[in-house]
This record gives sequence, C-alpha cells and structure tokens, in this order.
Amino acid sequence: MTGPMRPAFSEGQVLAAADLSATVEHARGVSGRHARHLHDWGVAEGLALTTEPRTDAATGARYVEVSVAAGYAVDGTGREIVVTDPVVLRESDFEEVNGADSALAVQDEPYPVFLAAADREPAASPQPVSCGGANARTRVEESYRLVFGRLGDELLVGGQEPPAIGAAPAAPPVRWLILLGYVHWTDGHFSGVATSARGVPVRYSGVRADTVSAQSGALTLRTGTAVQEGKPAVVLSGGEQPSLVFGLYQGSGTVAPLMTMAANGNLTIEGSFNGRMPVGSTLVTSGTATDGMLLPLPAGITAQQVADGRAVVHVHLTPRIPATAEESVLHVPAEATVDADLRVRCRARLYDPLNAPGEVFERPGAVDFLVVAAVPATNGGG
Repeated sequence: MTGPMRPAFSEGQVLAAADLSATVEHARGVSGRHARHLHDWGVAEGLALTTEPRTDAATGARYVEVSVAAGYAVDGTGREIVVTDPVVLRESDFEEVNGADSALAVQDEPYPVFLAAADREPAASPQPVSCGGANARTRVEESYRLVFGRLGDELLVGGQEPPAIGAAPAAPPVRWLILLGYVHWTDGHFSGVATSARGVPVRYSGVRADTVSAQSGALTLRTGTAVQEGKPAVVLSGGEQPSLVFGLYQGSGTVAPLMTMAANGNLTIEGSFNGRMPVGSTLVTSGTATDGMLLPLPAGITAQQVADGRAVVHVHLTPRIPATAEESVLHVPAEATVDADLRVRCRARLYDPLNAPGEVFERPGAVDFLVVAAVPATNGGG
C-alpha cells in the first residue's frame, strides 16, 4: 500500500512529459482531497438562476429568459467549477431533454438545472517549439456543462458517491451533478425559476470542523455573506467580559442584542420567554388588576394546562387603598376574590364620618396580585 506520490527532481535530470504531468497531478490531488474532506460540496459563490422578461414575437405571449450567473462551485470529487460570465439557458436544450413531457410541462412544474465539470480542448492552444515536431495539445480547459433534468432527477444529487480517500479530482466521463435550481416551463417557454422543489433545495458548500477559532477574539455567525441591516447574527466574544449574543444588525454594522448570555450564566432577553414547563418548576407573574379583570398566567403556562391539571395555580390578592379627595374618608375592602376563570372580584366600601354621617358608598376597587403556577412532580409533567 502506498500513499500519494510527490515528484522529486535532481540536477541534470532529463524531464519527460510524464514528470511534468506528475507535478500537476500531485497538486490537483492535494487540492481535491482538501476540498473533498474538509468541505462540503456545492455552490460557493454566485451561479443563481436569474430571469429577464421577454415577449414571443409570434404569439405576443410573455415569458422569461433564464440565465446562470457567474460563480464558483466545488463538486463532490473536489473539482472546482468556474463560470466566468453569465450564461443564457437555451430552450432548445430543455426541449431536447423534456420534450416527451410536454403534457406535464404545461402544468408549470419545476424542472431541475444542474452544473457539471467538463474538460475541453481550447480552440487555439499555444504551441511551443518541438524538436520532434509533434503537434500534441499543451492545455486543457477545465470547463463545465449545464444540464437540464427530468422531473424528479433532483433526487439523483443526494445519491452520488464520493471517490476513494486518496483519489484525485474526477475527470470525464465521471460526472458529478450540482443542483443550481429549477425552471418552470409553460406553453413552450421558460416562465420562472425556483431555488427549491419537492423538498430538494439548492445545495451550498460548507465546512467540516470540530473547532472554529477567531483571531480577533470575537466569532460571528450570520445568515448572509455581507452585513445587512435587520438580519440576525450570533456573536461569541472573549475578553474581560465574555458573552454570547443573538441579535439583529443595525445600520452601523453592529449587532443590537436581543438575547445575551453572560460569563456568569445570567441570561438577558429583550422580549418575552415562552417554553414548556418541566416537572417541578414554578413560574410567577404579578401586577395590579381592577374589578372584573382576568388575571394573566405566567409565561409558559396555558389555560389548557391548568384545566386538565398539568399545572396548579395559586393566587394572592392584596387590596389597594384608593386615593380620595378628602382625608377623612375611610376605606374598607368589602371583597377581594378571584373565580375559577381567574377573574377578579374586588369591591371597596367608603365612609366619610364628617361629610356624610351614616352613609356608606360601595364601588369597584383594585388589587395587587401574585399568580404562582407550578407543575407538580407527581403528575407526569407537561
């Protein structure tokens, strides 16, 4: 068993074509193994399907011209595919593959579009002076093919098998399909594009790593290649006050925190918190309520949990002394209760011995409430 062979040279050595080719193949093998084993294959940059509105000169019908944007991808063999300029998709190529499906195509179904590597001989290769007079090619164009698939062919992408560990990037006729998206076909023309269909989206390249380290002391994860206001980001910061922050980008390019986890474990959330109550947990909410008001349940507790016994609610009410214009007015709580629906019943009696001797007034009152909800450890939880 041997590993990859690296060419070695010495002074005075006569180099044959095989020696120079071995140098190129060794470099390609290193690059291919790196791309294949340290990264996930897929679209790395660009290659989106774009549309331009058009009109059929014969029928006046509106349709779209579909192009593949310039970009870069790596296939599952570790081979790079470079599209240097936008390419217009030809409707004749689509009809050649899917012409028999014309009845289905009228239904505006999404058909897959693939990218595959291809080697081509350049139209005019530079020819060095040769003592032997041989007219062999000296260049190979690492090109590509755009391939239309039939309905359901997108499922072929997930079944492709990578080459062996030590293999170099595959050369034709081996073909690796990279899904670029889908085209819609209606009445003899392209009518639109899509990035996902039948549960299979465009696949983008990734990285395989157990450790990701930041040299600046802060590691940022975001959902786009560029900073964009209003988009989410996760920032892991070191330094004197380490923290983990989830937030949204502001116009200045900084992340406005929505949730912050400090080094001591303290969690700060700008919004509300909702979650399933684990067995044995207790949640509390408090505030002020007036007569007839429904008391709120603590966040994470639902009325259904209370109704079927998965959560037990305890309520404590403290009547409030209302402000009155006369200091001589006496205030006596007449009622401060809550019914099964957590609706407050609060009444207060007022008596002014100076201004209205013997007359007692009753009116709605207010209470300070404390609602405690618990999930008992004996009921199996929620």
